[in-house]
Amino acid sequence: MNKIIFTILFCTASLYAGLVNAIAITVNDTPITLFDIDKEMETKRISKDQAVSQIIDKVLYEQEIEKNKISIDIFDVDNYIEKLASSNKMNVLDFKSLVRQQQDYTVFKKNIKKQLLHQKLITSIARGKLTVASEEDLNIYYENNKEQFKIADTIEVIAYVSKSKQALLELKKNPLLQNDKVMSQNITMKQKELNAQTKYILNTTSEKEFSAIFAQNKNYNMFFVQNKKDITSLEFKDVKEQIFTTIMQKREQDYLKNYFETLKITADIKILR
Repeated sequence: MNKIIFTILFCTASLYAGLVNAIAITVNDTPITLFDIDKEMETKRISKDQAVSQIIDKVLYEQEIEKNKISIDIFDVDNYIEKLASSNKMNVLDFKSLVRQQQDYTVFKKNIKKQLLHQKLITSIARGKLTVASEEDLNIYYENNKEQFKIADTIEVIAYVSKSKQALLELKKNPLLQNDKVMSQNITMKQKELNAQTKYILNTTSEKEFSAIFAQNKNYNMFFVQNKKDITSLEFKDVKEQIFTTIMQKREQDYLKNYFETLKITADIKILR
C-alpha cells in the first residue's frame, strides 16, 4: 500500500515539475516556460499578461544583440570608466575608490556593460536614421530646462569623521545617536574651493540628506547637507555637450521603442499553453 502511495506521489510530483517547466510560448523559436513567467510575476509583482509581455521584449532584445553580433569586453568597460572619471575631473584610481565606497563595484561594472551593450545596439540599428541635434535644438533645451543647470556656490554641511565606518553607518540610520567614535563639525564650503572628489559628492547629494561615506586622510568621512545657497546657472557653453547627449539619448530611446514595437508585431510568437 505504501509503495502504491509513494508511486502515486512520485508520479504527481514528476507531472507537476514537467508542467512547471513546460514551454508556454516560443518567440522566433526561443522557448519561454511557465516557470519563467511565474518567476517574472513573483519577482516584479506584476500580472501574468505583464510578465509575458516583458519576457517577450527581453527575448527580442537578446535576439537583436545576437543578430547584430554585439559584444562588450573588459577594455570597453575600462575605457568607459576612464571617461566617467575624466568628466568628473578625477583620476581613475580616485574615481574607482569613490565608487567602491558608494556601491558594489562588481555590480557597477555589470551595469556599465549592460549600458554599453544597449548603446552599441542602438548605434547598430539606428545608424543614419536619427536627426542629429542642432545648435538651435541645444539652445531651446537649455532655455526650457534651466533648473537642471543650477548649482550652489555655497554649501553648508555637517562634516562627520571617524575611524569606524560602522559608526557612520549607524549615525546615518539614527541621526540622533551619540557616538564618541564620531567627530562632527559645521562647515561652509565654496564650490570653487572644492577638490574634484568633494565636489562630486556634494553636488550629487540633495539638501537634508547624508552623502555617501568615503575614505579620506586615513579616516571615513560623511557629510550631511544642511543648505545649498547662492544658486547660479551654469553657462550654456559649459553644459552644451551634456545637453547634446541628453537630446540624442531621448531620440535613440524613442526610435528603439518604435523599432521593438514593430519587431514584436512581426515576430513569430506562438502561444502553446
